[in-house]
Amino acid sequence: MKVIFMGTPDFSVPVLDALAREHEILAVYCQPPRPAGRGKKDRPSAVQARAEALGLPVRHPRSLKEAGEQAAFAALGADVAVVVAYGLILPQTVLDAPVHGCLNIHASLLPRWRGAAPIHRAIMAGDAETGICIMQMEAGLDTGPVLLRETTPIGATETTGELHDRLSATGARLILDALANLPDLRPEPQPAEGVSYAAKIDKAEARIDWTRPAADLVRHINGLSPFPGAFTEIGGERVKLLRAAPARGQGTPGQVLEGFTIACGTGALEILQAQREGKKPMPAAEILRGMTLPPTLG
Repeated sequence: MKVIFMGTPDFSVPVLDALAREHEILAVYCQPPRPAGRGKKDRPSAVQARAEALGLPVRHPRSLKEAGEQAAFAALGADVAVVVAYGLILPQTVLDAPVHGCLNIHASLLPRWRGAAPIHRAIMAGDAETGICIMQMEAGLDTGPVLLRETTPIGATETTGELHDRLSATGARLILDALANLPDLRPEPQPAEGVSYAAKIDKAEARIDWTRPAADLVRHINGLSPFPGAFTEIGGERVKLLRAAPARGQGTPGQVLEGFTIACGTGALEILQAQREGKKPMPAAEILRGMTLPPTLG
């Protein structure tokens, strides 16, 4: 099929690779390069870098609301557009331009976790499972009918980074199935019940409040790993806590019980992986070889 691909971050790259192997990519749309790094130089997105490596034409308009951009999109004559974590709203004119419209790969079991951060929110909420939905896009936010879905359990200490990679691979496989069987698929409207929204992660959420129950904080830490990374301050240094598991013990909130086991508002948790400022992530045991924890974490 003649495909327009629309995506921006790492999550989208395996999908682009899969489509490029089996279909004709007419153009790749992604977000414009953004300032990054210490020098704040413009850096292309992961999708742009991969598309250029594959020799595919790249477009990165700042908006698709202009008539000229919409006409250029329609002029490609695509059979279908595949959208995954693109980052721009698609006007109805764009949604209607391809023969088979625009298909979105969404990392949740719709209608649960519509919106920007479905993987983070599923882990942070303690969901037992999540998945991928291939959705026929319409004007509403992730409201379109679902063509295919696949469910997967969420591991007890699985991080957002790990689940992100698993779901990205699933999305790449599932979209190929959808395109291969598109004429036979029957869109299933999303139910009105069970709708929830995955708000964009705010960095203000990253500071750990040790008065919360241990079970909540385990999900919080794993859900914010690796980005933005839940943190606590140890001796004036901001330390990211990147993986946690429930642990036995109790004490005052923030009290260091043994090793890297910390008392919470209810129960306790054990830190399994952390990252000091300017260092790489490492197992908690290695962190403790170079850092003495105070009696209580703030």
